[in-house]
Amino acid sequence: MSDVLDSYPQWLDGAWVTVRLTLLGGALALVLALLFGMAGTSRHAWVRVLNRVYVEFFRGNATLVLLFWFFYALPLIGLKLATTFAAVLALGLNVGAYGAEVVRGSINAVPKAQYEATIALNFTPFQRMRRVLLPQAFALMLPPFGNLIIELMKGTAIVSLVTLVDLTRVSKNIQGSTGETVAAFSVVLVLYFIIAQVLQLFVRYAERRVDRMLGRRPSREPSLGTVAAGAPGAGVG
Repeated sequence: MSDVLDSYPQWLDGAWVTVRLTLLGGALALVLALLFGMAGTSRHAWVRVLNRVYVEFFRGNATLVLLFWFFYALPLIGLKLATTFAAVLALGLNVGAYGAEVVRGSINAVPKAQYEATIALNFTPFQRMRRVLLPQAFALMLPPFGNLIIELMKGTAIVSLVTLVDLTRVSKNIQGSTGETVAAFSVVLVLYFIIAQVLQLFVRYAERRVDRMLGRRPSREPSLGTVAAGAPGAGVG
């Protein structure tokens, strides 16, 4: 066990790779989820079609297969991606497809009366989304987004198959050099658990912040609270 713990510089380097991939992949997934999630609520059929194509294609493919395609297949047609970029792209595209459905469902879950109030206030479609629908929907998105970011973090383990030295690869390297199989994989289990708990704390903090911004009391059950006229920035604009 001491040999495993003495390799802490390798553990720290591997943890940093895992955290960096989680943050970059999560940022890409969030942007894609918002764009395609809002597209799924559009009045225009062709925009909704874009949502369905993206969601069904990337949700229907394994992240590992996407990673292999970006890393091994694209260079054969003359497009070589940096290893980290290929990993972030595969993770972000896959998790973003799940996130897009979370965004679409959360926006649709805002009470219809809220939408009708924005029409009565003569809001433009952009104002409706920015001032009323998204702020309320965002409170509903956070818990499932928290689950998705943790799933993305665990999914980073696949990058060990394309030469990136993350926590999983470090555990295998140390297990091979020390012969301490139980100790090496026990340490990596604990490290993944710690990272997941830190991510969950940030999500819980964000939930409380959004609740306060919307004037909602913390509750175990989702609340669809505020009316359009009382939403942040509401007013004729």
